[in-house]
Amino acid sequence: MIALATVRSDIANYVSAVFYVYIILIFVYVLLNMLFSTGVHPPYARWSDSVLGFLRDISEPYLRIFRRFIPTVGMFDLSPMIGIIVLWFLRYVIVRAIGG
Repeated sequence: MIALATVRSDIANYVSAVFYVYIILIFVYVLLNMLFSTGVHPPYARWSDSVLGFLRDISEPYLRIFRRFIPTVGMFDLSPMIGIIVLWFLRYVIVRAIGG
């Protein structure tokens, strides 16, 4: 019985870590996108294009769900903030359900 509880808590910790990593990737994507839009982007830098492309490929499918329902306010896009809050809530619910 103790081994089963240990396995459940390990799985819950793993799922929690996956949610944290995805939240951090979305946050980094938003920050780099804001930074590069101000002109800090070095010209002809392949590494920055590949990093931003990777983050875009990871983050945009999830954020696109919220962009359908939440309009931009001026030049501010609130979908990443709402998306992170939803992920945080889902992480809490799912980890508590797995952990018991």
